[in-house]
Amino acid sequence: MGWMEELRISCEERVLAGLTGMERRNGGASGPAHLATGMDGEDAAFFYLRRKGYVVVARRWSSGDLPGDIDLIAWQGALLCVVEVKTRTAHEMSPAEIAVDMHKRNTLRRLARQYVRQLPQEPKPPVRFDVLSVYLIPGKPKEFQHFEGSFGWTEREALEWR
Repeated sequence: MGWMEELRISCEERVLAGLTGMERRNGGASGPAHLATGMDGEDAAFFYLRRKGYVVVARRWSSGDLPGDIDLIAWQGALLCVVEVKTRTAHEMSPAEIAVDMHKRNTLRRLARQYVRQLPQEPKPPVRFDVLSVYLIPGKPKEFQHFEGSFGWTEREALEWR
């Protein structure tokens, strides 16, 4: 990535952080603190992926008729990546990515099938399921752990990845 693109992404990131801060100070983002932390992590993950050259095409995508949502959907070349973001404010006993249990993986698979069905191109693109752990520890730089291909279309594939 060139310096101009990095500068543009950094400016966008600062503007989003400023707007989010203003919204919170004005009482616009009321609700549980863990939801605000999760949204901050998703924002950080969005810019992290952009810096890595991904083209993010959807954030918090839901189908409307299925429960749940996909945190981020991005293209890495011709590969469609479904990204589940897990955010923590401390390094705990269990890593953030452990929270993507079988139920969550099945939900993501259902949503990904729905998303791919609505794409106009044929043949349908290959899909990869990623987990991106974001650590927003106060006073420290953001940390990212990106697990590409964390699981597959079936649980058998999920076991093969581990």
